[in-house]
Amino acid sequence: MRIGIIGTGTIAGAVVRGIAGDGHQITISERSTAVSAALADAFENVTIAPNQQVLVQSDVIFLGLMAGAAPDILAPLTFRADQRVISFMAGADLGQVRGMIAPARASAVMMPFPGIAQGGSAIMALGDTDLVNEIFGIRNRVFALKDSAELDAYLCAQAVLSPVARMVGDAADWLGERVADPAQGEAFLRMLVATSLADTGCADLITALNTPGGYNQRLRQHMEGAGMTDDLMSGLNDLEG
Repeated sequence: MRIGIIGTGTIAGAVVRGIAGDGHQITISERSTAVSAALADAFENVTIAPNQQVLVQSDVIFLGLMAGAAPDILAPLTFRADQRVISFMAGADLGQVRGMIAPARASAVMMPFPGIAQGGSAIMALGDTDLVNEIFGIRNRVFALKDSAELDAYLCAQAVLSPVARMVGDAADWLGERVADPAQGEAFLRMLVATSLADTGCADLITALNTPGGYNQRLRQHMEGAGMTDDLMSGLNDLEG
């Protein structure tokens, strides 16, 4: 495909790295100069161009902009009716994207994560999920959403990633003060969490780790008693509100 990207921040950069080996012609905007320059240096099929030239050279467009800044950036640009647009912009639904890129088609809203650079990542997508799967489904799993309300709910719930990373990081710091190789300790905990949840449902894993008096049961019950679940639900409700 001829793919263009307007806005090349951290996430858009990860997207490029994830698909650069698939034979696409990829044109990226000059925005976030350090990221775009690094991508162009790393991959022969990635070139840098001004925003309008990105559109001229592309049939599928990714929007990697902040939703608040997008209208001003996109307003001066001319899209074609035959172009398909996939937005990475949190907070902008398909209708809002459509209004910014007419007469092009607002094909999908998707929310990639940094892991898309290596593959094996979860991708939330609303709209033309066949197109999203065609581009990203070889190495990632696309979760198709039915409407904007589901997208909003998923966006809130995915925010658990940062607290989980903080919790694992804090446990790694605690462990690092007690072992000879702190880096190995953190790697162990990251792998433990990632692999344990990869193919096992949360409820099933909790049951499996619920040995009476066991370390996992005791720590979970301590944290639940300290308000972990209540705090999580309160935070998610605040995000939703």
